[in-house]
Amino acid sequence: MVDIVTKAKRSEMMSRIRGSNTIPEIKIRSMLHRKGYRFRLHRKDLPGKPDIVLPRFRTAIFVHGCFWHRHEDCPYAYTPKTRKEFWSRKFDSNVRRDRVVRGELVRMGWQVVTVWECETRSPTRLWERLEPAIQGH
Repeated sequence: MVDIVTKAKRSEMMSRIRGSNTIPEIKIRSMLHRKGYRFRLHRKDLPGKPDIVLPRFRTAIFVHGCFWHRHEDCPYAYTPKTRKEFWSRKFDSNVRRDRVVRGELVRMGWQVVTVWECETRSPTRLWERLEPAIQGH
């Protein structure tokens, strides 16, 4: 199947996909800050450079895109119709890395919370999930 946009346009579109400071990440940071929590961002000294770190609670929060990190049963975690083998390897690699990083942090005594991009659409439900995870540690 032929791409409907030029190679240059596709490259431009892909270059806009961000790895940090994404809209879902900023929503969570704003929510935490409004609730009085203070945090650090992208700590390089921790495995996987968690998106948000609450040192006082020893909690690391990863904000995952449903597509890239394969949120199970999520409509945003679709598989492209072309280059299926490439995408399968890419997605498997991401999921495997996420699992390894989570395990390393847990062994170090950190609470690890994964927030999916689609969960940030409902602030009330998101907070109901985040608060016990942060306070429970």
